[in-house]
Amino acid sequence: MPLLTPDKLYVGTSTRPEYLIHKYGNRHGLITGATGTGKTVTLQVLAEGFSAIGVPVFAADIKGDLSGMAQTGQMLDWQVKRAQEIGFDDYAAAKSPVIFWDLFGKQGHPVRTTISEMGPLLLSRILGLNDTQEGVLNIAFKYADDNGLLLLDLKDLRALLIEVAENAQQLSVTYGNVASATVGAVQRSLLVLEQQGGDNFFGEKALEISDLMRTTPDGRGVVSILAADELMRSPRLYATFLLWLLSELFEVLPEVGDPDKPRLVFFFDEAHLLFDDAPKALVDKVEQVVKLVRSKGVGVYFVTQNPVDIPDAVLAQLSNRVQHALRAYTPKEQKAVRAAADSFRPNPAFSTEEVITQMGVGEALVSVLEDKGIPSIVGRTLIRPPSGKVGPVSPEERRALIATSPVAGQYDQVIDRESAFEVLQKKAGAAQQEAAQQKQAEMAQKQREAQDRADRVPAPRRSTRASPVEAAMTSMARSVATSLGRALVRGILGSLTRGR
Repeated sequence: MPLLTPDKLYVGTSTRPEYLIHKYGNRHGLITGATGTGKTVTLQVLAEGFSAIGVPVFAADIKGDLSGMAQTGQMLDWQVKRAQEIGFDDYAAAKSPVIFWDLFGKQGHPVRTTISEMGPLLLSRILGLNDTQEGVLNIAFKYADDNGLLLLDLKDLRALLIEVAENAQQLSVTYGNVASATVGAVQRSLLVLEQQGGDNFFGEKALEISDLMRTTPDGRGVVSILAADELMRSPRLYATFLLWLLSELFEVLPEVGDPDKPRLVFFFDEAHLLFDDAPKALVDKVEQVVKLVRSKGVGVYFVTQNPVDIPDAVLAQLSNRVQHALRAYTPKEQKAVRAAADSFRPNPAFSTEEVITQMGVGEALVSVLEDKGIPSIVGRTLIRPPSGKVGPVSPEERRALIATSPVAGQYDQVIDRESAFEVLQKKAGAAQQEAAQQKQAEMAQKQREAQDRADRVPAPRRSTRASPVEAAMTSMARSVATSLGRALVRGILGSLTRGR
């Protein structure tokens, strides 16, 4: 039977077709399940569905498997069998329009932002700073703002921190205590970030949000896929980047209320990394952004292994849920299963808690918002097969797609305009030149004073006839004056030479 409809996104079939109504797509969602239970395929299914109705998608590709949706599906045996099993008669292979991105610029177009745009709170999170170090970083940013210093890349921030350390005493009066040792600790953390490749992320040209919200001429939403396999070696950088991107969407996009369909859907894979060891201030910010970004037409879907990975305040805002199987071998895991089961609207036909541990690969418990925004009764669902290729594209295919993408060439060249580093470098050079000129002037003054003293030595008394005593005195005076003059000349020339 035909299951694709114009106003709903088909997810799979339980005892009935399970649909996500388009107008509730920005009410956020959650995809959970143990490793190997089918979360990535579910993510691909939803991304393809949103793209097909003209909604741009952003998704992080942790293992590279999502990249396959850029190629037409191969209609593998399990896909055909699954489509027949759920009565998906209008199932067909297809591909989605994709743009590849990569913070390191290797597997996609480079993604950059500036230090100023990142801000001290998120930058402190990346650097792993404590409260005191974060306070100094805040002072540094405030000093930069007050003095018109543009912070674009890591060398700008390093130059700023040197400026702060050298003027710590004066800055402490205006901005609060600045300890040179604390500045040094921040600089060391900055060095670690640079060694992890963070210097590739900061700079220009910075990412334009509009490039994540593209649609094709035939009305499909472009899927922006972030290559995250290498990025996951720096999990804090990964999580903070995605949070920054989410907050940028909130800041840039206008209010739209409740649109007929989302303006953008954002999939946050390995979402637990965002909250691991996160300070309360950061968790509060995430909660605020997730709560408010819905009115901008953005749907946020967290993907993680277990619902308990997400703080309750954030979890309460995730209305559309797909729960794959969980394992319950330990008391802690059993408690997590109960918590997951309790988050669904019960189905009288089965025990949700029991089913969570019994489902096979590709099965999931699905509950989404229905008419009037009421959560549906949870259904044990076979997830529909994706239309695109399952698995990664080849390196050759990826390179071809990057070369022909609509943003090809826009971000490849690094722009290094005048910013804090250049301004502070000029300031330091001017200060050195002024000090050298002052030193030279002081030396010249000493030379003039010495010459004046030499000129004041009494001249020998002239006489047509000099006594032997007078002749001896004249000879001695000339000898002393000549000796003093030579010493002063040598001293002055030596000092000037050292000063050059």
